[in-house]
Amino acid sequence: YAPGCELAYHNTKPADAGEKAARAKGADIVMLANTPLPASVLEAAPTVRFLSVAFTGVDHVAMDTCHEKGITVSNCSGYANEAVSELAIGMAIALYRKLAACDAAVRGGKDRAGLLGLELSGKTFGVIGAGAIGQKTMALAKAFGCHVLAYSRHKKDIPGVTFVTMDELLTASDIISLHVPLTDATRGLIGAEELGRMKTSAILINTARGPVVDSAALADALNGGRLAGAAVDVFEHEPPIEASHAL
Repeated sequence: YAPGCELAYHNTKPADAGEKAARAKGADIVMLANTPLPASVLEAAPTVRFLSVAFTGVDHVAMDTCHEKGITVSNCSGYANEAVSELAIGMAIALYRKLAACDAAVRGGKDRAGLLGLELSGKTFGVIGAGAIGQKTMALAKAFGCHVLAYSRHKKDIPGVTFVTMDELLTASDIISLHVPLTDATRGLIGAEELGRMKTSAILINTARGPVVDSAALADALNGGRLAGAAVDVFEHEPPIEASHAL
């Protein structure tokens, strides 16, 4: 760091907002990853002028307060593009080939009865969100021989990808993968109504943000046999997830 700067480093997770505020007090710049930063912390640290977020999303930061106080916020867009897109494809394969169930069967001394899987090749793969991660997921899906559909607010010209309406994507896709940021517009984007439009044989992949999907509605669809499967890497908050959670 630059000469003359004072760096305070903490390698333990703060216990609560009060401890976060104590650590941030007197700082000009605060660096954090995915630790939530509520407005109360910023109110208690009036000298902060810059937040460096070592994370792609900033939905865990009180952005309204940052705007009000003129605090500049930067994120690390692009650092996990390959990791997330590969995870989305890996999750689709895991569901289609029933990897978890097959593993459990072998360890339990059973055979493959009822565990015959499916291939990605030839399936219709729908991607919601056409940013960098969404586009990498599209490319991987194409490499597996999928017919790729996409939906985003802004239509793009991507070879081998057909942009359609949300309704068309929901009803036509065998696999749907979510790649949108969490905003007021995307919170609850996939709820009971949207899940009801999907094929009963379809699977849903969520590596975006937990609140983009209504967890209770997804659990109901899975338990009711109205959806073949789901792979979820994100929840309303970071794990550990409480036993009472719908999923």
